[in-house]
Amino acid sequence: MLLVTGGAGFIGSNVVAALNDSGRSDVVVCDLLGSDGKWRNLAKRQLVDIVPPAELLGWLEGRRLDAVIHLGAISATTATDGDHVFETNFRMSMRLLDWCTARAVPFIYASSAATYGDGEAGFGDDASLPALKRLRPMNLYGWSKHMFDLAVAGRVANGDALPPQCVGLKFFNVFGPNEYHKGAMMSVLARRFDDVKAGRVVQLFKSHREGIADGDQCRDFIYVDDVVRVILWLLATPAVSGLFNVGTGKARSFKDLMLAAYAALGTRPNIEYIDMPENIRGAYQYFTQSEVDRLCRAGYNGGFTTLEDAVKAYVADYLDRPDRFR
Repeated sequence: MLLVTGGAGFIGSNVVAALNDSGRSDVVVCDLLGSDGKWRNLAKRQLVDIVPPAELLGWLEGRRLDAVIHLGAISATTATDGDHVFETNFRMSMRLLDWCTARAVPFIYASSAATYGDGEAGFGDDASLPALKRLRPMNLYGWSKHMFDLAVAGRVANGDALPPQCVGLKFFNVFGPNEYHKGAMMSVLARRFDDVKAGRVVQLFKSHREGIADGDQCRDFIYVDDVVRVILWLLATPAVSGLFNVGTGKARSFKDLMLAAYAALGTRPNIEYIDMPENIRGAYQYFTQSEVDRLCRAGYNGGFTTLEDAVKAYVADYLDRPDRFR
């Protein structure tokens, strides 16, 4: 069997869908469904079981798995409960790492571009301890992911045992179907699509940094299908281990993202700019752009979808349909 933690979430449910599409129904999801409709992300899927995170370690006793894809985490960049985030994002990850090491099970886990902080130290995915120690995450979520990257790098540096395949993936700004339960953490495209279609004004943040125009804050936006292709390639290529960026390598502005949505619908843009809330200004990234050379050198040649093509596909196949779920 394959275990996908966070499998009812955004990226996880897309991974589960792709595994089903490839003919694998022996998939176990570890997640909490809650009461916010997250079950709909799995409504079209075939699964062996859904295991609550609190029961996972007991469930794993005596199991044999083909791989663990660890995507479960508290992913809100606005999270403030340090103890809860550290327990969930770091300590549970360490327990899974130890389990996979002891049983020689491949382990693929989600890190984050949030580990890069304001980008002053660059966006290179050098997994050495000296390189990682230069990074300064700006929020609790990014720090928790960074701590786990450091723990893995420490084991590599010390020659300690690791799973036969151990891969960390620094996801940049992923968007696509099944993100709808994320509320304020949804992509701005998903949050504002109904306004775009209805012709209502769409609000984006003003810039509060000299030299950057309103709406020109940039991210490396990557469509979830591209992320899934990377994960499936890794499952099929067990000789590859390491820490890799997963982005397109091309930063684009929030304005570009929304203009692509208007273009996909053939409607006239209607954007206004509002002040960024005071409470996030100090931890706001104005620019992210992945370096994907190491992933490509490792053998990945699946390419990445352009922003315009990704937005067009998202709008046509999901957002502009009665059923928006994959």
